[in-house]
This record gives sequence, structure tokens and C-alpha cells, in this order.
Amino acid sequence: MTSGLGTGRPPDTAFDTDVLICGAGVAGTAAACALGQLGLRVTLVDKRRTQPPLWKGEVLQPGSLDSLHTWGSLGHLEARRAVRLSRLVARTADGEELMAMDFATLGGERPWMLAHGYSTILECMAATLGPTVRLRRGVLVKELARDGGGRVSGVRAVVDGAAVDIRARLVVAADGMSSRLRGLAGIDAEPVAYDHRLLSFELPGTLPVDDEVSAHVTDRGLVMLYPLPDARIRVYVQVGADELRGAGPAGLRRWCAGLVDQVPALRPIAGLLEEHLEHRQLMPVWHYRAPALVRPGIVLLGEAAHVVHPLAAQGMNTSIDEAQGLAARLANVDVADGAAVDRALRGYEDDRMSRIEAVHAMSHNAARMMTSTSRGGRIVGRRLMRGTARSRRLSHLITYNMSGLGMRPLTRFDRLVQLGVVPDLRARSFTPPRSAGHRAGSGTPAGRDNGQRD
Repeated sequence: MTSGLGTGRPPDTAFDTDVLICGAGVAGTAAACALGQLGLRVTLVDKRRTQPPLWKGEVLQPGSLDSLHTWGSLGHLEARRAVRLSRLVARTADGEELMAMDFATLGGERPWMLAHGYSTILECMAATLGPTVRLRRGVLVKELARDGGGRVSGVRAVVDGAAVDIRARLVVAADGMSSRLRGLAGIDAEPVAYDHRLLSFELPGTLPVDDEVSAHVTDRGLVMLYPLPDARIRVYVQVGADELRGAGPAGLRRWCAGLVDQVPALRPIAGLLEEHLEHRQLMPVWHYRAPALVRPGIVLLGEAAHVVHPLAAQGMNTSIDEAQGLAARLANVDVADGAAVDRALRGYEDDRMSRIEAVHAMSHNAARMMTSTSRGGRIVGRRLMRGTARSRRLSHLITYNMSGLGMRPLTRFDRLVQLGVVPDLRARSFTPPRSAGHRAGSGTPAGRDNGQRD
């Protein structure tokens, strides 16, 4: 192998691997689980020596649970008291139900969401990495290495202060939204910030309704609540970029009192919220899609490839689905044959691009519908949600799309039904597909469909 780095330094053969995965978040760890099951030698590296605590990515959709079961990770999550959530409900500020996604209507073995802390989800996945997978932390990837034909053939990294060339037959870039490897591979992407942020709280206690995600659509934007294991509550509050800048303890208490006045549904936990105001995380909210997912010898996965608004809980779940999709494409490929690997990567990209586009459209539309603070935006959003709730067919379709089991984008007719312009005559003969919640033996969801169904 020619490193392409011009150093002449021989590679450290202790690191040689079939697949090098850069980034040990959910996308990278999922890829390690899926590719390790193929018997490939997989090396999973991360620049961080420990996983920082993050209050994000805590809800797994039904579409992810079969993959986690296949890998053995689901049992670990359940043993650590992961919370089952049956519904995702959009509500008004005072708690009135606008629209509900009831996952029990999907059927299948696991028609629910599962909630746990992000770090715990990672730990449960890492606990089931196969015998051919090794995890190394404190590895900072600096450059891509290429062979004489320009194909990516490894990386230059820094390990314990020393430069190391790592050879790999395939490099997986799972290094997040600011991915260094994406740029080095020549794939440009420009993340776009939403005009708001999410303020996250973790409170001790329980919610009156303990088996749902409640998304309150309010004049100030989105307020979301759901239970976590061990009698904890996650709360997200939409805020302006500078809304709490410079606020001291008194200012925070006034802000909290105003929040509860605006969102009466928060009154049962108002005391807990005020008591824990100092313990919060502020998250910027972004969206983008990379124009390509692969180059010869390298593939982008997870947030290195695309980011959606967290409202729809799709980021972590699409990462798991992508890992399974990549493994399916590589299952019968000799990874020593670079040309065959690259053909599989192009097939993977063809599979995924329309799916990513559909997930982004769904997530962005949901974000606009539930986070708008303009009077017109709020009126249209509520009208769309009430229109969906009136149609059993559309309610099932939205639930199916959100579940991660597949994607059947809404048609123009569906939008007119949501707005109340036309009646949903198709709902009269609607019967939920019996296979909607089941997976085929290959590990791919049965009924998964990127096309429109009228």
C-alpha cells in the first residue's frame, strides 16, 4: 500500500483491519455491530477517551428494535429498565390532544418506542460487539491514505502522541456533523441552523402519563416531555438563540414562571423544573444532507452524512438502519476486492439517497408544523394535525413513517385531506397492512418502501 501521505513511515500492522470505523457514536457503533456479524475484522476508533454525557438521542423507534435484538443489544437495554413508549402525541399548551401516533396499530413483535439515556444506549450496543471487533479510544484521525489509483486505503492517525498509518479495505466515516473525513473525501456539505435552539432539562420524578412522548405545540414553540428510566423526566423547551443569555438565578426563575404560564400542561412538574434550572443543556438545531455518501474506499454514515431536527427522533434510528443496509450490501462481497467493495458502496448509496431525502422532508415538515412561532404558522400547523387525526388512514401512514419501519411519503391529495380541503374517501376502504410491523429474514423491514402509496 502507498500511504499517499509522503512520509515513508511504515504502517503499524497492529492496526490493520478490514473495516476502519471512525467515530464511536451510535452510527459508528451500529456499523461495528452490523459489520462484525459478517465476520469482518472491524476496528472502531474515536478521538474521545470517554463518552461525554449528552441529553439527546434517547428515543429508539420501533424500526430500530429488531436490529438491536439481532445484535443482542436490546436485551441489555431492557435489563437496564429502558422505558417503553406506546405513543407520540402532539398536544396544545394546556394538554389537549391534537394528533396521536399510536405504535400499537402497527402490529409486529415490538410496536413501541424505547427510551434510555444516550450513553446507556451506546454502552448496551458496545457490550455486544462481536469477537472480530475492537474498540480503541484516543485515536485522532488526521488524514486519509490512498493507494496508487486514488482509492482510500486507510488513514493517518495520532495515537498516544505518535503518528500511525492504519490500513483498511474500507473506511467508514461516522465522525459526526463536522466530519473531517467527509471534507477529506471531497464531499461538501453546509449545515443549516434552524432559527431556534432546544433547552434540555433532566428532572427527577414521574409524569402523569408515563408511556408517551408529549410534544406540546405552543405560542412559544415546541415543549416536549417523556419519561426516562429510574424515575427521571426529559424536558425540551424551544428557545431563541439568546433568550437566556446573561440570566442569573432570579432571571431564570422569572423565565420558568413565564414558561409555566404559557404552557399550563407543565404545572404538575413546575416545582421540579424551577428547582433544577441550573442543570440544563442548550442544543443548537441543524439540518443538512450531503450530496453524496461514498467515494472509492469510504462511506459516510449517520450525522457525517445527514442531520435532521431532533423533534422526529430520526437521527439515531436512521443511523442504525443505515448500518444494517451497509452490512446487507457487503454481506456477499470479498472485502479484499476493492472494485467489488466500491460497487457495493454505490449500490448502498443508490438505496439510501431517496430514503434520506424522504426522512428529511418528513422531519423538516414536522419541525415547521410544531416549532413555528408565527400566527399563520401556528394556525396551519394545528389545522394539519387535526386533519391528520380525523383520518384513520393518514394517522396510520404518519405513524408508519415515523416508526422507521419504512417510508411512504404523503401525496398532494394527502395534504389536501390534512388541510380539510377534500374528504378522505380512501379511508373508507383502508385496512392497515398486516406486515407493517414485521421484518423479513434478511434483516430488512418488510414493507419498507420509498415510493408513494395512493
